[in-house]
Amino acid sequence: MTVTAWDEPVGGTPRGTLVVLPGRGETAASYERFGRRLSADAWRVRLVPVGLDDLDATREGIEKVLADEALPAPKVLVGTDTGATLAALLAPALPVDGVVVAGLALPRSGAARSWGSWEEEIDARTACPVHRRVIAEDDGFGRGGLDRPLPWGSVCIVAPGKPVLVLHGTADPVTPAADVLAAYDAQPAAVTRLVDGGRHDILNDASHRSVAATIVLFLESLRLGADLPDVVRAPDRSVAR
Repeated sequence: MTVTAWDEPVGGTPRGTLVVLPGRGETAASYERFGRRLSADAWRVRLVPVGLDDLDATREGIEKVLADEALPAPKVLVGTDTGATLAALLAPALPVDGVVVAGLALPRSGAARSWGSWEEEIDARTACPVHRRVIAEDDGFGRGGLDRPLPWGSVCIVAPGKPVLVLHGTADPVTPAADVLAAYDAQPAAVTRLVDGGRHDILNDASHRSVAATIVLFLESLRLGADLPDVVRAPDRSVAR
């Protein structure tokens, strides 16, 4: 299992560690932009491949990265698609300080949808022209990945007892936003943000800058405490001057 790393700029002080779990078909190339962007803000990023055929081995790989004492806390899981599902399911049992669930993949009732062609699949994934080119030119990218069935017949997401940020696109055709909101109904402490017009690969969609900024704000709040105090807030206008 090859772990891909993006580190903070030379001379910078790392602020924490992100363990990224990619989705179906994705490779490290899919997260080059994300990894560079977050590491430029001094968060160390480690991408762990997700093997849906051997989730035990995947978990061992995640645990090995988390056990690396050279990687600074807070340590946060960041998952997308099936990686998001795995992050949500493993978070209660892993020594992480927070979780980012982006573009959650959930089992669908009825017949599974088939995307039919690469053009349909890429449209479901992202509207970002740069990312569309990146994955189209990536020889290792698993085309047809979204047609691959999930290894879970059902998914029950429980509160992990640590901060959670849920990001999902309102135009995601793979997992409807309503299904994701329903999955987190019983977790009022979870921070849920919908991306207007966002598609399934929400970390790499047209609003990737705003999504990354939302993640950074979550991470910086997490550094201040598990109750996620505001880093930037409006002034209290009721205070007499």
